Amino acid sequence: MISPSTAIEVSGLRKSFDRQLVLDGIGFTVPAGTVFALLGPNGAGKTTLVQILSTLLPPDEGTVRVAGHQVTKSKNEVKQSISLTGQFTAVDEVLTGRENLVMMGRLSGLSAVQSRLRADELLERFDLTGAAHKRVKTYSGGMRRRLDLAISLVVERPVLFLDEPTTGLDTLSRRVLWDCIKELAAQGHTIFLTTQYLEEADQLADTVAVIHEGKIAAIGTPEQLKSRVRSEMVEFRDAGGDILLREPTDGTLSHLMRILSGTDSRIPPDSRVSINKPNMDDVFIALTSANSEVSL
Repeated sequence: MISPSTAIEVSGLRKSFDRQLVLDGIGFTVPAGTVFALLGPNGAGKTTLVQILSTLLPPDEGTVRVAGHQVTKSKNEVKQSISLTGQFTAVDEVLTGRENLVMMGRLSGLSAVQSRLRADELLERFDLTGAAHKRVKTYSGGMRRRLDLAISLVVERPVLFLDEPTTGLDTLSRRVLWDCIKELAAQGHTIFLTTQYLEEADQLADTVAVIHEGKIAAIGTPEQLKSRVRSEMVEFRDAGGDILLREPTDGTLSHLMRILSGTDSRIPPDSRVSINKPNMDDVFIALTSANSEVSL
């Protein structure tokens, strides 16, 4: 029996389309009230996994539970426990933002009064009050994405799936949406996020999984994954910004002093010194590169 503290549990999940194996024995758990980010290159199976978790596709093999319910045996119970925001906005461009939210409220079983109140609450929550009565076709990409997220929360569910929610957004709009996601996480929602943006996973996720060639290549906190790829590096650069020397370091003062004392005359005294920590780019490249020798 799944623990109440576990929002998602996947074991031995396999899925093929014709003869192409897309998911090959996937397994992981997502604790309730956390943000789980799934990273992977295009075609790695991220969207397929979300579709299975949200009951849109059946698995070929394996056990999949969401909010304590098996997706193959209790579809209705799963659907009552989740919200899903796909890669592309699902809003009616002819309607206004408020009309979209009111319509979804009515379709979700809320009364007319409840739908209007909920619409106004969500418009304020996602900073869309000023555009409430404008047609959605006039919205920017970031505004549409925020409206799409608001629509998925008309009736709040404990588990929220976000399939590449910031794809196509500019940097500012992406960061605004990040703030929205952080707020939802702080309120206790379990968020399952797929993304191609490595910084996004680093900024938002409690746990990151990297999927590659149908398998989970690595899973852990962002810091755990980064620490297993490589150590911090001390870089010496000349006045033009070219790297003169790079040395691994454990980050302690004693080790830095040893590195500094060991530099020779090739490193001029006006060189600039910096310490660079590994980032999610390093993790992603290490795990998905065809010639990578990193084992995590």
